[in-house]
Amino acid sequence: MPKPLSLSFDPIARADEHWKQRWGSVPSMAAITSIMRAQQILLAEVDAVVKPYGLTFARYEALVLLTFSKAGELPMSTIGERLMVHPTSVTNTVDRLVKSGLVAKRPNPDDGRGILASITAKGREVCDAATRELMAMDFGLGAYDAEECGEIFAMLRPLRVAAGDFKDA
Repeated sequence: MPKPLSLSFDPIARADEHWKQRWGSVPSMAAITSIMRAQQILLAEVDAVVKPYGLTFARYEALVLLTFSKAGELPMSTIGERLMVHPTSVTNTVDRLVKSGLVAKRPNPDDGRGILASITAKGREVCDAATRELMAMDFGLGAYDAEECGEIFAMLRPLRVAAGDFKDA
């Protein structure tokens, strides 16, 4: 997909100027618009890297999570909690990974109704290869150095705490 032509002005800054004239200064409008645009940019760049592996970023995150587990497997409910997604999304994501041969599912012996998802050897290979490529392109954040990435993380943390993602210790 070709990149659109670059504008000779920042459209978000321009919208902020118009916003101020019409409704007054609301810095949060420019901030959210910038965040949403950044999310679009990053998702497109990351998806371009993981797509050749048959992955989306959501599927990649699930594979990474499984590699972090001690046994390489987790209950579906735990995957949903850790990735902060609805159970239906977890089922869809894991089912796609199963169809690709990257994950296997089996009944959870500790929970009669639960299902365990486990990463396969092929899943580990794909996860490792995609991770190497994502790290090489700094997950799309190459415009920032390590300190700035830490600052971005720290700036967004209170928003995540306020949303109830986790309790701040």
